[in-house]
Amino acid sequence: MASNWRTVRLGDLVTVKHGWPFKSDRYSHDLTGRPIVVSIGNFDYSGGFRFDSTVAKEYRGDYPAEYNLIAGDILLVMTCQTAGGEILGLPGRIPNDGRKYLHNQRLGKVVVKSRDVNDRFLYWLFLWSEFNRELVNSASGTKIVHTAPARIEAFEFRLPPLHEQAAIAASLDALDHKIELNRKMSATLEAMARALFKSWFVDFDPVRVKAEGRDPGLPPDIAVLFPDSFEDSELGPIPHGWALKQIADIAFVSREAVNPLDFPEEIFEHYSIPAFDSTGGAILERGISIRSNKFLVSHRAVLLSRLNPRTPRIVIPLAQGHHRAICSTEFAVMIARAYSREWLYCLFSNEQFCDKFATMVTGTSGSHQRVKSESLLAMHTVAPSEPIVAAFTDMSASMLGRIASARSESVTLSKIRDALLPKLISGEIRVADAERVLEKSA
Repeated sequence: MASNWRTVRLGDLVTVKHGWPFKSDRYSHDLTGRPIVVSIGNFDYSGGFRFDSTVAKEYRGDYPAEYNLIAGDILLVMTCQTAGGEILGLPGRIPNDGRKYLHNQRLGKVVVKSRDVNDRFLYWLFLWSEFNRELVNSASGTKIVHTAPARIEAFEFRLPPLHEQAAIAASLDALDHKIELNRKMSATLEAMARALFKSWFVDFDPVRVKAEGRDPGLPPDIAVLFPDSFEDSELGPIPHGWALKQIADIAFVSREAVNPLDFPEEIFEHYSIPAFDSTGGAILERGISIRSNKFLVSHRAVLLSRLNPRTPRIVIPLAQGHHRAICSTEFAVMIARAYSREWLYCLFSNEQFCDKFATMVTGTSGSHQRVKSESLLAMHTVAPSEPIVAAFTDMSASMLGRIASARSESVTLSKIRDALLPKLISGEIRVADAERVLEKSA
């Protein structure tokens, strides 16, 4: 550890302030121009916010101006359930996206008061497991655990010189930046695949254009596959020659299961709800750490979460090496019968399907509503001809393949980041050593 690092108390560098008790039950996906009350539910386990996958609270009342947030402000989680103690002290940084954010209660705002500390370095310090461990150990409460500004400010650590703080933050920021670029590229490609699916199989654009005697603007070998007229069905007009089918006609649910504890040293590719919410995919875990039976996941599968479907969770599994893939029993492991898994994935991801699926829940608890597999299989959908599905698969497979590659790279980068973080923050390794690791992974 570097000899020129000095032991400091966090409270000597920053002040942590309580938020305002905003009261509102208004939620929206459309956040344009509206103040957003940042809540614990908007925190990602890897740090930061995830408004793209969480319905955000909005507020329209009066409040003190000091609870407005600006881009770059750091908030810390100060209250959570005991089972989620790993997020106590988790930081989130207000994005520079032109939207207005408000500082809610149960979150602490970090106000830097010393020139001896770099705010980017602080962000990574708050992601350090030692910081979380001290907050958990000093927390109060049983089912709900709480920390406080005084407990946060009491944390002691060794502070490197400013230039080294900046270098540490820059190294970790570089990994996060690449992960974020992969996320944005994947979001764009996924939006393109979904838009193509909606155009062909929901709005029936090529059929409508051909019915009007116009060119659909597709390659001739694809355009000829679409009919030029509609016929009536129980769901309204559908393309001539297409059919209404139940999901059970085009896919089945695989229930093949395994108990990972029977294979304690085996590394599994584990698709869990927390892993999806954090990475969009799976994490690698040894069987000894997975405490309940799981479904085996075929390379042909699409995973559709039955839990709380108002937050859609749909996955095309990505093989990470030669590990067996498993998933939470909250997922339905769907295998296409005749159609491709790319088509099935886009069907399940379509907004129209998701809205209908979300109405089929059972259970009264808002946090544990589920759709039964039988209800899923009984849903109806418009089934096109197999040649059109094949054409769609050819066009979408490359997009979804690039998403899978980006996700795989991000998983690797996340592992490197998470391995380097404690070593850099504690001074166990220097930035030059970290740069050599990054060069080898490039």
